[in-house]
Amino acid sequence: MKYAIVDAFTATLFKGNPAAVCFVDNWPVEQVMQQIACENRLSETAFARQLTPTHYQLRWFTPGGEIDLCGHATLASGYLIFRFRAPGQAQITFTTQSGDLVVTKQQDWYAMQFPSYALQPTPVTPAMTAALGVTPQAAYLGRDLLCVVAREQLVRNLAPDQARLKSLPGLLQHVTAAGQDYDCVSRSFGPKLAIPEDPVCGSGHCHIVPYWAQRLHRNQISAYQASARGGELRCALQGQHVQLCGQAVLYVQGTLTL
Repeated sequence: MKYAIVDAFTATLFKGNPAAVCFVDNWPVEQVMQQIACENRLSETAFARQLTPTHYQLRWFTPGGEIDLCGHATLASGYLIFRFRAPGQAQITFTTQSGDLVVTKQQDWYAMQFPSYALQPTPVTPAMTAALGVTPQAAYLGRDLLCVVAREQLVRNLAPDQARLKSLPGLLQHVTAAGQDYDCVSRSFGPKLAIPEDPVCGSGHCHIVPYWAQRLHRNQISAYQASARGGELRCALQGQHVQLCGQAVLYVQGTLTL
């Protein structure tokens, strides 16, 4: 099984969000894919099965289970296909649990079209304050919980209580604020999926971008994920979809022996 690790949403090695990508001829049993994801100890491992040179099926596994959408592992998969499997092509389609996802190559950047999540306001609770160590100004719920805080530095200084985060609604929990050098700065946490912090969360920005697009009254949003590794996204709200653009860099590739 061909295997690689790519740092996504960055052009610098050891920054961004590392994702493992495994290319398979046929799907391994789910238990094996889950074991591989646990062995990798990364936030996500993608499994890609080729249908045509530019069309793949794609699945994502965290150490805590399979998920229905993952931005950085999709970017990593697209990067590898464009570079090694379909050089000269401009577009790749991935068939996933969330529908068909299209990745296009734009020089050194890769653009992905993802479905946006409808956000519903939800009350700010004492449990949120206890888990985050700061009281959100507002909170919204889609697939994930999005908490808005007053200042960028509050996002950067967060040291959340992982056990208490698990009690909050949403599959993941995101905290965001207006940025100084970017439109927004955010961090993402996934203790329910055995991910204490997702270094750069693409699917999280399918919540974050719709919020800031409405708040700032424009569709183009520059975003920074303020984890220890850090990562940059160029985003756009396009109707019911979010375009996420990022760079990627190869860390390692080889063969996984089962």
